[in-house]
Amino acid sequence: MTQPVGHSADARPEQVFAMDQELIPRVLAPYKEHCRYLLTAEVSGLADGLSRVRASFAIPESCYIDDTGHLNSVEVNIAYNQMMYYLVAKSVKEQLLTGFESWTLEDFWRHQLPDILIARFASRFQRPVNPRDFAGEMEFRSVDLRSPGGSPLLMATTAYRYWDTEGGRCDGDATLAFVNIA
Repeated sequence: MTQPVGHSADARPEQVFAMDQELIPRVLAPYKEHCRYLLTAEVSGLADGLSRVRASFAIPESCYIDDTGHLNSVEVNIAYNQMMYYLVAKSVKEQLLTGFESWTLEDFWRHQLPDILIARFASRFQRPVNPRDFAGEMEFRSVDLRSPGGSPLLMATTAYRYWDTEGGRCDGDATLAFVNIA
């Protein structure tokens, strides 16, 4: 059974939060030093109980392959994860995101790695993106409470995009599962 707890239809930002200088290092703490790509982030709480983040990134050197000269799918996913973790943490801290009203930051830290899963991830590369200096945004499109087998979980649909000053573009969408939330 699916129970909608939020939806988006190009809602206007309700509140905007500049980068939280105390939050971002803790969000990125699970990443190895050379894999911390997220530099800045600004979160918007939307009128429909959802949220969005705009961010800047830099990947000085790939963590796993020789330089390809462009953002690749592995780096897209890592940047998405960092942007998503920050967005969820800031949304929890500011009580912006429908479905997460009972969460505290301590709940987020406990769930960050073991209980936030990417159920589906898709990328579409329109033009190569410069990995040394690029921007991105991600937003929650919906959050649904489900109870398969009696265990509650939150399913969230998201959309993201990346761009650079040279006209590079990549966009996509992802479905997240927040498990063990009871």
